[in-house]
Amino acid sequence: MSPGDRLRELLTEKRWTQEELAQITGRSRQQIIDILNNQRGISPEMAVALAAAFKTTPDYWMNLDSSHRLSKIQENIGEVERRVKVFEFAPIKDMQRRGWIKNTKNVTELQEELERFFRVSSLDEKPVFPVATRRTAPLDDLTQPQRAWCFRARELAEAFQVPTFDARRIGELKRKLRTLAAYPAEASKVSDLMRNFGIRFVVVEPLPGAKIDGAAFWIDDDAPVIAVSLRFDRIDYFWFTLMHEVTHIENRDSLSVDTDLSVEEREQPLMKDEAERRADLGAAAALIPPEEIDSFIRRFGPMYARPTIIQFAHRIKIHPGIIVGQLQHRAEMGFGANRGMLPKIREHVVSTALADGWGTDISPGSV
Repeated sequence: MSPGDRLRELLTEKRWTQEELAQITGRSRQQIIDILNNQRGISPEMAVALAAAFKTTPDYWMNLDSSHRLSKIQENIGEVERRVKVFEFAPIKDMQRRGWIKNTKNVTELQEELERFFRVSSLDEKPVFPVATRRTAPLDDLTQPQRAWCFRARELAEAFQVPTFDARRIGELKRKLRTLAAYPAEASKVSDLMRNFGIRFVVVEPLPGAKIDGAAFWIDDDAPVIAVSLRFDRIDYFWFTLMHEVTHIENRDSLSVDTDLSVEEREQPLMKDEAERRADLGAAAALIPPEEIDSFIRRFGPMYARPTIIQFAHRIKIHPGIIVGQLQHRAEMGFGANRGMLPKIREHVVSTALADGWGTDISPGSV
């Protein structure tokens, strides 16, 4: 019940007019009319006056007024809950900043944009990642920014065509990629090489807080995709991540989203599932034959002088930074050792790849 409704009842019981109540309480007739019409709240002074007039308490009138106000506000709870659902679904501001969804404050438009981006009919659904024909994979283990990154990578990959993928040529691809790993600038050739072998290759800068390195997935049964984030700008990190994802494609793993491939963060093999352990071993072996790195460690460990590493790199025709990365991963040297041998590589990779980020926002429709 509103204060106005209760006041009207009491006036009827007392047979008082509005004018009479105004005279009794010392308030204006307009103030009484506004309360009766629920157009004015009950002030503490009015609560005291009404309590004296009707032998109630000031708290009675203040509580009545508060309850009435809350009941009116609760009518908007549904809209607030709707906004909560939208903003809990995805990192809205970061996605808008990158141009992934429309920059709007209208909650209906935001909801429509998220449903389009994540390919759901309602935000009550959990997004599932389409994998090949008529298949999907859950992304429950990913954070909001990581999940959004995956869908953006897929959106870009779907926007361009490549020759038909032939799984029988994957060994040839790995050998050709390996020849590029000798010099940082050769990374600019990766995108075209992947395209020629029927693999869509995209680079997407991660959203803030998204610890993600790369992903391998399929947009059709014969259409593999490799996406990398390049969140660490180092030659060893890029080549290990790339070869890791290529190994996933080689083994036809339906979906792999990798979040711990940096040498500082990489999990120990026993903590990973079989597909991830296989991809780790395959990536390392594709870059440096296991017997070569094992022999090098036996002969020179634990003291790895810079000239020794460079000489080994020249002999096996690989960049010295990749050797440093593998030694760090094997805990043969600290992560801070020989950092000068790990040149930056991002600039070379993104110069030719379909890349989204680092100040460049693209529309898939423009590819």
